Amino acid sequence: MSSCSAISDAVELSDSPDPMSDDVLVAAAQAGQEWAFTELCTRNSQRVFSMIFRVTKNREDAEDALQSSILRALLHLEQFDGRSSFATWFTRIGINSALMILRQKRFRPENSIDSAPEGEGWHPLQIADYAPNPEERYAAYERSTHLNTAICQLPVQLRSVVELAKTEGYSIKQIAQKMGISVPATKSRLGRAKAALRKSMT
Repeated sequence: MSSCSAISDAVELSDSPDPMSDDVLVAAAQAGQEWAFTELCTRNSQRVFSMIFRVTKNREDAEDALQSSILRALLHLEQFDGRSSFATWFTRIGINSALMILRQKRFRPENSIDSAPEGEGWHPLQIADYAPNPEERYAAYERSTHLNTAICQLPVQLRSVVELAKTEGYSIKQIAQKMGISVPATKSRLGRAKAALRKSMT
């Protein structure tokens, strides 16, 4: 499903008092409607948090994993193809985020308080935190949102090659075959699209 597909039905439903299905919200979110992604997270965060907490056994780690899961879901929303429900997909991301945190803690070197050489005082171990801080996560979210908006504003021919490269991970040769154009034409369109996106992002 293209991130720029028309979803006029979903937008019209946003003013309806009846609750929308997750499928409708996903379509709206993939088309750039931020309120739809927010609603999806609101609906599913408690369930995902409960699953994450079962893995981490620690509330602080579970909260960190949930925040990471929301960011990952946002960044990879275009890749959601509906083969499972959004709730199942989001839960899987949450569990993977929780397992990643546990792996990071497992392999993080730690010193015992009792291991200091005789005669030396114990000093707290300073461990560098390489995880993005909240400001960096928000900046990444802003860049992603801006980029998706810029892609949607490209002419159809340019937008198509970008989406095949970005979402599907196709090579230039595969894009050319998919669109029925030559490899040089594909390279030309990608170059023009990238130039337009750079201009938009700056």
